[in-house]
This record gives sequence, structure tokens and C-alpha cells, in this order.
Amino acid sequence: MTERWFDVARATGLVRADGSVAGSIFAEMTDLAASTGALNLGQGFPDVDGPAAMLDAAKAAIDAGFNQYPPSAGTESLRSAVADHQARHYGITLDPESEVLVTTGASEALAATMLALVGPGDEVVTLEPYFDTHAATIALAGGTHRTVPMLAHPDGFRPDLDALAAVVGPRTRLVLLNSPHNPTGAVLTRAELEAFADAARRHDALVVTDEVYEHLVFDGVAHVPMASLPGMADRTVTISSAGKTFSVTGWKIGWLHGPSHLVTAIRTVKQYLTYASGAPFQPAVASVLGDDAVPRALAASLQRRRDLLCEGLDRAGLAVYRPQGTYFVVADTAPLGVTDGVQLCRDLAREGGVVGIPVAAFCRTGDDGRPSAVADALASTVRFTFVKQEHVLTEAVDRLTRYTAALR
Repeated sequence: MTERWFDVARATGLVRADGSVAGSIFAEMTDLAASTGALNLGQGFPDVDGPAAMLDAAKAAIDAGFNQYPPSAGTESLRSAVADHQARHYGITLDPESEVLVTTGASEALAATMLALVGPGDEVVTLEPYFDTHAATIALAGGTHRTVPMLAHPDGFRPDLDALAAVVGPRTRLVLLNSPHNPTGAVLTRAELEAFADAARRHDALVVTDEVYEHLVFDGVAHVPMASLPGMADRTVTISSAGKTFSVTGWKIGWLHGPSHLVTAIRTVKQYLTYASGAPFQPAVASVLGDDAVPRALAASLQRRRDLLCEGLDRAGLAVYRPQGTYFVVADTAPLGVTDGVQLCRDLAREGGVVGIPVAAFCRTGDDGRPSAVADALASTVRFTFVKQEHVLTEAVDRLTRYTAALR
């Protein structure tokens, strides 16, 4: 029997062939950016602050003495603001007392949910590629990770719905979906969500949705929450946060909602993780969660920056999968003759002055150390973020163009 931490390392691809444990590619790329002066388009964090009114509200909360433990379930003002937000945007009616829980970012929401609802022998189904925290929290809970591939098409990535029947089955405890999807930028359609919902109902599985990019969608595409579909509110836990919507990723203010019996289970676990956090930040987020103009403006700005980066990547000779949402774009370096995206990212940071993340880092590695079929298919692809100021993206494109010119 291995210790649980080692299961987490293996689940996230950190175990080398000799059994030693490596650091993550994310940490490696961030360190390379710092040591080489490369522009960091790998890690998805904004390089500007969130709205001034929200920042001022946090300062005011500190001055007013909101500096001790908030309620473990979250301040009443934020839980009510979350309930109001879901009703206004999606027609989802919630009791803020029993069906909403504030967490230390979406990461804690995911961890607490997995630890509360999943145990050894339970299967958890995700999309692949997936956000690495999803694999880590499944391993923490002792669950078995199964995946539905995201297939690359010229106009973007779509889930392989034909694989659903073979992946979701009688041992499936939970289906974990991420839409808008990191790393591919796909936004699941209502029809795609219905297919996952049907599979979950067929096998009496729960659904957890990671919707942290819910407002960052482009080109008129609509985000549809799973909990808004007929009959799904009673079996769905929805997770989101303020970090992406309001450009305060360091505040770590997240939340989840769902039926009261599931929220009670998750709250029971959550109180023994952080107990509570972010006392002055919670009322600050509550004060702006009703301001829909802020996320609309951010989405419009991100769409312009997406286009700037996508057009630059195309000029640099990469095949670009234009995203419908999130902070990220996936580009294929195969047209440049590249087959190993991991090595390309290392070379690009050192020699080209730009940092990206290989998409293979978001894919499974088997117990034998071999990459999954999805990882093989995406071996030459790289994820770049466009949540940077336009002059940073312009300089990154110039550097990329010079670097790729030497490869052609």
C-alpha cells in the first residue's frame, strides 16, 4: 500500500520512472520565467488589479475590524449574494442558509467535495485533458479516475460523447465537469451537458461542476450551468469563485451550492480543512457580485486579447484552437516539426523568452508511466494564457515569431 501523498503525486504525473517525485511542470515553468526573464504566459493570473470599488471595500472591512474568523459557512452577505447571483443569471433558486457554502477558493471547494462524497472504490469521471487539481483531489479521496476525451477539431475541442457509455457505469460515484473548460477553452453546449446528465441519472451518480470561468465566455457563446437543467439541481454541486471573475486570484474566495444534504456533508469536511478564511474579502466580494458590468467588461477585454494572441500564434506558424472562454488558448506546434511539447516549452522559455505549459501536463499517466491516448494525441500542443496586458502579449508574439522562424 502506498501513502496517500504518493497517490496524489502519481495521479498528477509527478512520479518519475525510477519512483522519485518531481516538481510540477507549472512550478518549473514559473521558475524558468523568473530566472530567464521570459514572459510568463503559462500561469493564468491577471497582471492588473480587480475593480477599485471592491478593493476599497476590502480595505474598509479591515478598518472596520473584519479581521477575525468569519462563520465557517461564510458570511451571510456573501452567501446571500451568491444566491442572488444564481437566481439572476440562471434562474436557480437557493436557500443561502443551507444550500450555499463559502470556501477558500474553488480549490478547497473541490477538495472538500471529493473528501466528503467519494471513497475508495468509487469512480470519478472527468474530461481529459483536465485541471490538475481535479486529479489530485480524486486521489486524495481514494477514488478511481476515469476520463472522457476532449477531441481536437479545427474549430476547437469537443467532448467525445461516444465514449460516455464505456466510461460512466455502475461504479461511477461522481461526474466532475469543468465548463468553461481549462485548458482547452471549450464551453460545453446544452446538448453536451444533457448527455452527461443522462449518463449520471442512468447510474445514479452525482455531478460536480467547476464553473470558475462562468462569465469569461466569448463570441456570444452562453454558459449553461448543469444545475439549471431539468431534474439536475438535486444531484449537482456547483463550484465557482471570485478569483477569475473579479481578477483577484490571490484572495481565494470561492463558493459552492447544491442540495442541502450534500452541502451539509461538504461543510462537515470543510470545517476541518481551513475552518474559515478571507474575513475582510468576503464582504468585499459580496459588495460587487451584483455588478454585472464588471465581468462583462472583463470578458470583452479578454476577447480582444484572445484575438491578439491567436492571430500572433497563427503568424508564428502554430495551429490555433480558438477558445470560446477562459483565460487560455491551446496551440499545436506540430506544423513546426515539434513532437514533444514539454521539451518545446523548456526550450522556448530559455531561448525564445516566452513561457507556456504543455497540454500533456493536463493528461493522465498510467501506472506503467506511459501517457494516455489523449496525452499522445496532444503531445505537441501548448497552452498559453492571454490574461495579460496587451503590450505583454504583443511582445510575447514578437518573441514567439522570432523563435519559430528559426525552427522552420
